[in-house]
Amino acid sequence: MKKKILVSVDDSQHSTNALRYAARASAFVPNLHYALFHVQPMISLFLQDEAQKSMKTKIELEKLLKKNDESAHRLLQNFKNEMVRMGISEDRIEIATGLRKVGLAKDILEYSQDNQYDAIVIGRRGLTRVQEMFAGSASANIIEHSQVIPVWLVDGNPAGNELMVAVDGSEASLRAIDHVSFLLSGNTDIRLTLMHVTSRARDYCEINFDETPSDELEEIVARGDKACIERFYAQALQKFKNSGFSEDQLETATINKTGNTGRIILEAAEKGNYGTLVIGRKGVDKAFFMGSVSRTIISRVSDRAVWLVP
Repeated sequence: MKKKILVSVDDSQHSTNALRYAARASAFVPNLHYALFHVQPMISLFLQDEAQKSMKTKIELEKLLKKNDESAHRLLQNFKNEMVRMGISEDRIEIATGLRKVGLAKDILEYSQDNQYDAIVIGRRGLTRVQEMFAGSASANIIEHSQVIPVWLVDGNPAGNELMVAVDGSEASLRAIDHVSFLLSGNTDIRLTLMHVTSRARDYCEINFDETPSDELEEIVARGDKACIERFYAQALQKFKNSGFSEDQLETATINKTGNTGRIILEAAEKGNYGTLVIGRKGVDKAFFMGSVSRTIISRVSDRAVWLVP
């Protein structure tokens, strides 16, 4: 089955990193097709209004639009050529560009939704990860506002084709399983790890969070968490089986460790040398923007790709 991803590109290094990761993803995503998409600079409304009144201004505006369009197509063609050099068949790559209308992030999201892509691939942008997440960068805005399409955030130069899916038994985790099982269907060689970090009492209730929960309460939560994740694993494994995966391609792992769950997941990804980490946008501990676990992972991940599934 054909899978389609949109790669948002510009002339930056982080965009090049995203493109190269997307090309390497064809090693583990069968029948992967690409759309390289570039949003051109916005033309000021004042200039557009003046062009309606003055022929000279209209001519200058047309020159500017032509220049921007030619520059965009050169950029896109260069990226397409690079993907071809990396072994991607030319007929699996399309290019598209358009004027910025509302804003960079919203224009990318609108185009991807209109054309029903399976994922949006973006590179990390910004001076620091904290500044990026809270200062309104394009990548942060795409992550925040993508309510339908999964976003693949690429930091640096992810190595290896190993994938880890971090799960917590939530509906978002199950959607992450759906995303992975669809995209990787047909790959009979890849091995996947479903990884779960055991929950604590304070993950469910922060009242009196300065106090240490009783051993009895922690035991109750641990039993509930164990029963939940066992049911989840059974459902997830069945989904993979329905997509053609064999049992020996799948592994489950549970980490019994206290601390920041997001950091624990990142430590496991680094230790296991997983180049790609898949997470649900919101987990058990829902938040207005993102779940606290996904927020930690997005803000701290380094030299890895994160598939964030809404």
